[in-house]
Amino acid sequence: MPVEKSAGAIVFRKEEGKTYYLLLHYPSISHRAKKEYWDLPKGHIEKGEELEDTVKREVEEETGLKDIEFMREFKETIRYFFRFEGKNILKFVTFYLVRTQNKDVKISGEHLDFLWLPYEEALKKLTFKNAKEILQKSNEFLSKKGI
Repeated sequence: MPVEKSAGAIVFRKEEGKTYYLLLHYPSISHRAKKEYWDLPKGHIEKGEELEDTVKREVEEETGLKDIEFMREFKETIRYFFRFEGKNILKFVTFYLVRTQNKDVKISGEHLDFLWLPYEEALKKLTFKNAKEILQKSNEFLSKKGI
């Protein structure tokens, strides 16, 4: 069975003591979803690229954000299966929690829109269960750290 590996980010910022998370609106694509969906920034790891380098590149390509700070103690990997061209594919996505000071997002042509949302609203807006779980773990991490 083919295996794909990607890396992504839970991007957050603080404003007036509140935490906001960045969600991206993806168009429908047959192998991931039959309809539009909301998810976190992520992308394929290029040959020879380290995970953190992938995250920096993908976040910049998809959102225009360059000023991300990694929360080094947070790293989570999810896995799921999808079908593409008649094949089952196992996908692993490693997520890092990153902070930005910049709320000005310039989405790429891969996306339809973006939103900065507080935790509860972001949790409701995310389409996939595994993304909701990653967001929940991120929010708990930040709460425990007092960030």
